Amino acid sequence: MINLNQVCSKLDAKILLGEDQLDREVISACGADLMSDVLTFTKRKTLLLTGLTNIQVVRTAELSDLCAIVFVRGKLPGKDIIEAAKANDIPLLVTCYTLFEACGRLYEMGIKGCPHKVFADE
Repeated sequence: MINLNQVCSKLDAKILLGEDQLDREVISACGADLMSDVLTFTKRKTLLLTGLTNIQVVRTAELSDLCAIVFVRGKLPGKDIIEAAKANDIPLLVTCYTLFEACGRLYEMGIKGCPHKVFADE
């Protein structure tokens, strides 16, 4: 089982919120900036990695029952986003890695991506 504490270590992440929840299990990860993709492809206990720092990210995480949000490229969310995440019990992390590199580092750990739909012509 991989948990948020191990993710923090691998991504050299700073914990913005949820330091008491680092034992949460991470089943899969999703790197996306389109929240519609997150809603379509994620499942419970998925870790969301994104470069977006708007309130829709927290709303999407809440609706999808995601385990945490990682903001990439050192982006810091505003106070409104942190408060919304706190109200919804969603840990927030920030890493200086790009979305591509952060996802790759997690894949090296054994965290898989979310299943995707097969193209109709395949």
